[in-house]
Amino acid sequence: MSTDRSTLTSRNPSDPADVLLRLPAPGAFAVADAVERARAAQPGWLRAGAAARSAGLGAVAAALEAAADELTALAVREVGKPVAEARAEVARTIAVWRYYAQAPFEPTGSVHETATGPGLLLHRRRPHGVAGLVTPWNFPFAIPSWKAAPALAVGNTVLLKPAPEATACALRLGEIVEKALPERVFTVLPGGPTEGHALVSTADVVSFTGSTPVGRAVVREATARGVPAQAEMGGLNAAIVLPDADIGRAAAHIAAAVAGFAGQKCTATSRIVAVGAALDPLREALAEAFRAIRTGDPADPGTVCGPLVHEAARDRVAESWQGLPVLVGATVPDGPGWYVAPTLVEKVPPGDRLLQEEVFGPVAALLPADDLAHAVRITNSVPYGLVTSVHTADLDAALYGLDLVDTGMIRINAPTTGVDFHLPFGGAKRSGHGPREQGRAALGFYTSSRTYTLAPAGAGT
Repeated sequence: MSTDRSTLTSRNPSDPADVLLRLPAPGAFAVADAVERARAAQPGWLRAGAAARSAGLGAVAAALEAAADELTALAVREVGKPVAEARAEVARTIAVWRYYAQAPFEPTGSVHETATGPGLLLHRRRPHGVAGLVTPWNFPFAIPSWKAAPALAVGNTVLLKPAPEATACALRLGEIVEKALPERVFTVLPGGPTEGHALVSTADVVSFTGSTPVGRAVVREATARGVPAQAEMGGLNAAIVLPDADIGRAAAHIAAAVAGFAGQKCTATSRIVAVGAALDPLREALAEAFRAIRTGDPADPGTVCGPLVHEAARDRVAESWQGLPVLVGATVPDGPGWYVAPTLVEKVPPGDRLLQEEVFGPVAALLPADDLAHAVRITNSVPYGLVTSVHTADLDAALYGLDLVDTGMIRINAPTTGVDFHLPFGGAKRSGHGPREQGRAALGFYTSSRTYTLAPAGAGT
């Protein structure tokens, strides 16, 4: 996807000659107008009641299910997501809408006795108004949905500004959702930085997923206005492997977490920390697992590692391994499409940017650690804190990792990738800002707390 002041153009990353769409960028005034229209529609959406909101979200889920094959193909074509992952993302998207379709019936507060006599004290949560969502291209259906569905469930209206690279997916999602809900309750606003800034500058609550620099700017803009802000940003995730782990199984998990969707996930593994005697067998098992990964056409059911999303991303990833000892990969295939081979490097100097910055591609570094405590120090040494995996058969070691690793999510004997949408999702340090997403935590973020005192008319007489 390329964007200038007036035009958006979306291309297939596996075949850049294949243009999905060209359309004019709407501009800041169009965003401001859409926000006002959504703000005018919000009271009616709230007053419609829990049953109407539940039915609306359920209708979205049913419509998405009916269009599942179409949406899968569109994700493959526009963002280069391998078809097996694209199909799983669409299924997760449908499940997210079904899950939040029950949320309108959740309790919204509590009743308390007064401290001084007759009357009631009520604590109640109410929607903010217009939720402005700024979303990335790598999960073009799931991320907009796990932000929009809880916001809508509790009575907000929603404006979605997708990443330019996922414009076609977002517009199709918008068509489906808008048809199932009342007018102006859900609106898609394609565009680039101009439109994103305009939305953050006017919405009543803001949720962002994307790069760390942009996320920090979004947080500054929203909080300066006194608007609740949530930002999920980068990751530099580690997989810790102990000598007692099932090395073959751990290597398979790690290779898939490095190379799946060409490593274009904030939860992808980029550092592999081998503890003590695990280093040599893990090196061998990883090399074998990396070589077995199929890279190529994302429409092929056997493909694991598809293209990078655009040429600049491909070039940035190819630069990341320069000057480092390569165990596997480090090639850029000829031909159309923005591909790189899954790459494993070792003996990376501590100050190398591969160990400090998110590459967002299928590249990982193998690092030795003397013991588990050393592995935890390595894991915690970066400015990010999204997710860590620990591979071990020792419950004590697993519990040690759970206690001392400073990431928002810790997965034992499982890959760093994978999201349970009914539980809170988010990271520490530069990986996240504000309350968690997903699960019931999202319902709290999209509402504000109100405390009411109800005293009898004759109180004090």
